[in-house]
Amino acid sequence: MSVKSKYQAVLELGESLGIQGGDVREENGVLKVKGEAKTQYEKDIMWDKIKEIGGSSPSDIMANITVADDSIYHRHTVKSGETLGKIAKHYYDDAMKYKEIFAANQNILKNPDLIHPDQELVIPNL
Repeated sequence: MSVKSKYQAVLELGESLGIQGGDVREENGVLKVKGEAKTQYEKDIMWDKIKEIGGSSPSDIMANITVADDSIYHRHTVKSGETLGKIAKHYYDDAMKYKEIFAANQNILKNPDLIHPDQELVIPNL
């Protein structure tokens, strides 16, 4: 199995996330991947997938993934049934961090209990 085949799921994830300026090449048994994620969250997702396949410190892949907007962690579009607590749990593993999401979005939110589908929320860096 080639290294590129081994990490095909990473390449497909990068494509689905819309990683820009992507460059993938294999040299001497090492897959070299380069690209720019929109946010730190998307970069983290890429690295999680790399580690899932190659272990915590893979030696057969070198990834240079930069971030276009490091002023925020991510932008999240609210889906029906979501709450700030559920969103905080997803991004931070802590539902109580909803307060930080609310604070970062007070320009569009007046009450942390009232969010609506299709609102785009800033998920702040913590």
